[in-house]
Amino acid sequence: MPPGRALLRLVLPDAAAMIAMFAFCWILFTGEGGSRLFRDSDTGWHIRTGEALLQGAPLPRSDPYSFSRPGAPWVAWEWGADVLMGLAYQADGLRGVALLFASAGAMAVWLWVRLHWLMGGNFFLACAMAAPLVTTMGLHWLARPHVFGWVLAAGWLYFLECVPSRRAHFGVALAVAAAVVGTLWANLHASFFLLPGMAAVYAAGGWLGRVIWGMPASPGWYVRAGICAAAGTFVNPYGWQLHAHVGQYLADSELLKRIGEFQSFNYHAEGAAQILVTVGMATMGATLALGRGRADHFLLAGGIALLGIRSARVLPLAALLALPLINGSLTHALRHHSFQPLPRRLLDAFLGYSDRLRALESRAGGYLSLAAVAALVFVVLHAPAAAARMSFPATEFPVAAAAAVDNLPATARLLAPDKFGGYLIYRFNGQRKVFFDGRSDFYGLEFLKRYIRLMEARPGWRNEVESFGFTHALLPVNYSLVAGLTDWGWRELYRDETAILLARN
Repeated sequence: MPPGRALLRLVLPDAAAMIAMFAFCWILFTGEGGSRLFRDSDTGWHIRTGEALLQGAPLPRSDPYSFSRPGAPWVAWEWGADVLMGLAYQADGLRGVALLFASAGAMAVWLWVRLHWLMGGNFFLACAMAAPLVTTMGLHWLARPHVFGWVLAAGWLYFLECVPSRRAHFGVALAVAAAVVGTLWANLHASFFLLPGMAAVYAAGGWLGRVIWGMPASPGWYVRAGICAAAGTFVNPYGWQLHAHVGQYLADSELLKRIGEFQSFNYHAEGAAQILVTVGMATMGATLALGRGRADHFLLAGGIALLGIRSARVLPLAALLALPLINGSLTHALRHHSFQPLPRRLLDAFLGYSDRLRALESRAGGYLSLAAVAALVFVVLHAPAAAARMSFPATEFPVAAAAAVDNLPATARLLAPDKFGGYLIYRFNGQRKVFFDGRSDFYGLEFLKRYIRLMEARPGWRNEVESFGFTHALLPVNYSLVAGLTDWGWRELYRDETAILLARN
């Protein structure tokens, strides 16, 4: 390649780089800015756990954070992500954590665009799908370990789509690569079960395609990939017990139905139109994939769309994995289905122009541009105005009230919701023990039932207060429990627009 062309490739960004840069800047600067990454207080205990591990503490196997279940067995199933978050925090505080997860999400977007080209997708359709993708990711684009799962899921799909066409024989190198991905994923996030699951979908789709349509396929290749990846997931500090714990948690429907992020998305909410479009396109793409004999794409797109309808937490994955499949199937349909002469000419012109743009775009890369944007963002985020926005939002968490909490005795037993628990662990570095936080797998169903009875002031809630021996309460100002406690004689110590601190007489 001539030097001038090589330099142009390094400087001129391609579509993947441009869309990834857009997503990176969108999450950091629009709306609430970087604070939107800290809308979930679980970030707090992840950071503190990672810091403790970096300081030489052993992997926690019992609870270090609560007074309600002190010393109870705890599986820190995302310890690898905790270490990365601890490193980012030590390097640059919450700003470093924000940059880590903005970069991870942008990497997932970059892979998403590459998947469009791998599926033979149309250039214009890929660009049009970028908006619903980023909006859908925004539902759960938080500074939490599942974002690493997005990157690994998109990368694994690329592996399943790309490698078999180049390496028909599943040799030792591919087995090791699949196992390494499994090991990495199992130590970062509990969604590692997607590894063998996606491989099984491709194996089943290949077998169906061969039996029904006579399509050339190698189901055995995917079976071996799935087995090797699954074997790699056992390389973790807990061994098979991690799988048992995750399986037990995901099978507990009574527990999951009480956790908001596992519930169905409210499609009547403001701004839900693009998310509805994502689900609709996933369903349409599954049908088109079946029409072209791609049973694997039908099963993956259709299955993940159904899971997304059931659980809002799955919707970002549905956008990441299903939209590229949809683009490939829709582009194939536009190229090969019969149309009347005029629509056919218009479609051919549209597809031809898109192909020419794609050919031009493939000559670009933009890796220097990506580095330059990252450096510029780093500088901008260190400006005082931007730095102030890299924090837990004070409108959702007791940021100001924490100063009043700091004046309480060390022995105080503070009644606070799970929404506040993770922030309090972060704010007090785990030294002030909490009643409840976001580790629902640790606290379990029976505890959660008691928690809901208490927070919603249901019959018997005073017995729960006595049982846990609360001396103080830190609650959102709009909770009905506030009125119940004040009627009971608890006195107000502090109040702002977000939280109220009460003391028991």
